[in-house]
Amino acid sequence: MIFISILIQKILNLIIILTIFISIFFIPIIQNYELNYNTTEKEIIEFNPNEFGFIWPIPGYTQISSPFGKRNAPTSGASSFHYGTDIPAPEGTKLIAIHDGEITFRSFLGAGGYTITLSFDNYKISYCHVSPNYIVSVGDNVKQGEVIGYVGPKYVYGVAGNKYSDSLGNPTNGATTGCHLHLRF
Repeated sequence: MIFISILIQKILNLIIILTIFISIFFIPIIQNYELNYNTTEKEIIEFNPNEFGFIWPIPGYTQISSPFGKRNAPTSGASSFHYGTDIPAPEGTKLIAIHDGEITFRSFLGAGGYTITLSFDNYKISYCHVSPNYIVSVGDNVKQGEVIGYVGPKYVYGVAGNKYSDSLGNPTNGATTGCHLHLRF
């Protein structure tokens, strides 16, 4: 029994020494980065538009988790008719303008959470559940393929009037079950 105790003590000492050694010599210096967006330089991602002149809003993410139309409600109290198309993607994924247009809305919008609306011709396209760190402003004219925002977080805090929360009471980015883009025409 004493032998096992001494062995455990030596193993713990070895782990502590290795941790200190690795921390000093092998872990790079971690800098404190703040997320700053440069709104003076526009990033445009080039794609070939489809026959209707649109491009996909999230490059590299083509799965649809909830299509437009009748559905089984994903959360309690949600509508059984879905007025948008949900495309799952990780938080921070770039969102691009599907067409040339003007940004006509940028704010928290109830069930849509943080939302950016792109308007052109007779269309209004709303990008819902986006990041509250907006890189576009109302009145901005954007080009097709231009990055206009990012997929937002599931949880948002300090939003006045936000009635949406998960089962534990954490406030969500609108009526959302996780990170995704809710694209509404």
